[in-house]
Parts: sequence; structure tokens; C-alpha cells
Amino acid sequence: MQTPQERPDVFTVHYVLKNKIGELVDTSEGSEPLHFLYGSPDVIKGIQEAVKDRNAGDCLEVTVPPAMAYGEHRADLVRKVPRSMFEGVENLQVGMKFQTNNGDNAQIVQVMGIDGNLIRIDANHPLAGFTLYFDLEIVGRREATNDEIDQGWPLS
Repeated sequence: MQTPQERPDVFTVHYVLKNKIGELVDTSEGSEPLHFLYGSPDVIKGIQEAVKDRNAGDCLEVTVPPAMAYGEHRADLVRKVPRSMFEGVENLQVGMKFQTNNGDNAQIVQVMGIDGNLIRIDANHPLAGFTLYFDLEIVGRREATNDEIDQGWPLS
């Protein structure tokens, strides 16, 4: 059983993500803010560490290195597979994404190249290997409920 000091918080955060030259990559502006339970594996560690001692109304600029985001780009996750792996897919094109299932692991792969009957795929997260630059606005922070702690994510 957790003591009150260990009870995680639920954060609600608006974000703007830019690349190293300041171009917009993603934003929550105009849509729902990011809503997460502190400690959840669903949100990168860099964001969680940035907000942990902050409160609603705080705005911050955060630089998140790959190790605290989506990890380094791994060459072993880029490989060539036979076209037959895409049986039933008409008009296979570079940039297409597919979910693969191998046992208990589901993985998203992106087609990076097509060379005859060999298809080069990449299973890295699209942002792996990149330093991420965020503008964050904390719009809410509250103590998690028991149900949220049990589920591992915010319920509202």
C-alpha cells in the first residue's frame, strides 16, 4: 500500500514540440492537452522529470535528450525483409506504417525503401535518436485516485 507521500499526481499539460532548428513537429494546441499519471511508461521520462516539481500555471522550456525520450536510433531495428511479408498490400510505398505481431510484442514498422523483392523497414520510433525541444504549460495537477493508480492512467 502506498503512503500519501508516494501517491502519484495526474498532470494535464499543453505542449509544443519543435526540432533543433525550431520547426514545429507536434502540438496539443487546438486539441486536448496531454493527460498522464506521473510515473506512467506512456509518457517520456523527460517530460515527467520536467513537471514533477511544478504546478498548474507553470510554463517551461525543456530540452529532452534521446535517452530521456525515445532512445537512440538502433541500427539493429532497420532490416530488409521479403516483399512476401506484405502479402495482400496493394501499392506498397515508402513511408507506409504497419503493426507487426511477433508473439506478445506488437511493433510499428515503417517502410523506408523498396528494392525489388526486398523491403527495408525501420522499427525505431520516428523520434528515436533526436533531442526534443518542448514548450510546456501545466494546466492541471492533482493527486491520483486509487482507481487511477490501479489502472495506471488517468480516468478523467
